[in-house]
Amino acid sequence: MTPHAAEALAQDAKDPLACFAAQFHHPYDAAGRRLVYLCGHSLGLQPKSVAQYVEQELQDWQRLGVLGHYAAKRPWIPYHEQAAAPLAALIGAHETEVVAMNSLTVNLHLMMVSFFRPVGMRSRVLIEKSAFPSDRYAIASQLAFHGLNAPEHLIEVAPRPGERILRTEDVIRRIEQEGGTLALVLLPSVQYLTGQSLDLIPVIGAARRAGAAVGLDLAHGIGNTLLNLHDWNVDFAVWCSYKYLNAGPGAIGGCFVHERHARNVAIPRFAGWWGQDAATRFQMGPEFNPIAGAQGWQISNPPVLSAAPLLASLDIFQRAGIRRLREKSIALTGFLQRLVDTLLPGLVDIITPSAVDGRGCQLSLALKRSPADAKRCYELLTEAGIVVDWREPDVLRLAPIPLYNSYSDVVAAVDALSLALRR
Repeated sequence: MTPHAAEALAQDAKDPLACFAAQFHHPYDAAGRRLVYLCGHSLGLQPKSVAQYVEQELQDWQRLGVLGHYAAKRPWIPYHEQAAAPLAALIGAHETEVVAMNSLTVNLHLMMVSFFRPVGMRSRVLIEKSAFPSDRYAIASQLAFHGLNAPEHLIEVAPRPGERILRTEDVIRRIEQEGGTLALVLLPSVQYLTGQSLDLIPVIGAARRAGAAVGLDLAHGIGNTLLNLHDWNVDFAVWCSYKYLNAGPGAIGGCFVHERHARNVAIPRFAGWWGQDAATRFQMGPEFNPIAGAQGWQISNPPVLSAAPLLASLDIFQRAGIRRLREKSIALTGFLQRLVDTLLPGLVDIITPSAVDGRGCQLSLALKRSPADAKRCYELLTEAGIVVDWREPDVLRLAPIPLYNSYSDVVAAVDALSLALRR
């Protein structure tokens, strides 16, 4: 046994959160080999309790029909409200500031209807250069909806030449340069490709001083890093639930709206009947009176069968605790970094920041190979039973998830990558 494998076993033996791994289904290959799954930043593993949650709704539907809206074990009309408290705890918000609804990009569109209000010179949106494509598409289409164009009205902040990571001072400087032309600053809490966790507090402060609205994409932040949206004073945030929140492919997403906007009916929005005041919703009146808070941005009733897996996963998060998970994440990802530095010198570049407050649990590795050889290394990893994510032309993204990954998983992945790079 190698020294690092022995160290991993010792760490696993004393890990207070190790018990949670058994609460998830881990994938196996056709030969029955358990795969090492380091891809929770793309799709989280399925909690074993999901089947029970979904089956309960199917049984209640079978048994009660329409009466399940009121008489189900977890009544369907307020179903989404069960997610509010655990989601609020994950993002540092009040319950009334949070709602589970729709998908990330749909929620981004709904938020931009309300918070991207170009007037005169204040008509630009600032994003990062390598924003996730869906965000960029949504923003460009919103610009076009307002008769604006991306080349002129979309400001993209990029890393410096030869660098891969955004510098906080560069983002702030660009915000200050654009000043009164900015209507919205929209940034990720964690950058999907590099795994960089942005230093958001000074950036939000700069946006506020410039008079711009502030929105966040939490796709790679929620359930991964510590967030404090209410105190950070952002206007809105959106997220998906199929990555770190383990709610399954295409799961219901979520939205944060700061309480400053809770009762501001003057804010324009695309309205739907589920955002109507709950006390008068079923009176079916013609006038829209939105619920105070994030729920007032709902369009339709929640998809119960899609929301059930989220509730199952959030129950696990509540028992594990996001702060304890973050502590393990720092240690586990630090162990991965140390092994890469020790065992793969000169073979890869870690493009994720090394400082623990500059990243979540993801490490992105640029392989020092030609694109074809780098892709072959990824294929060899897959053949070895290591599930990671590949991004052209040369980047592997590995995410040791503190809920269900172990130190031994990290050793297996680095050992397999070492063999692949030396073939």
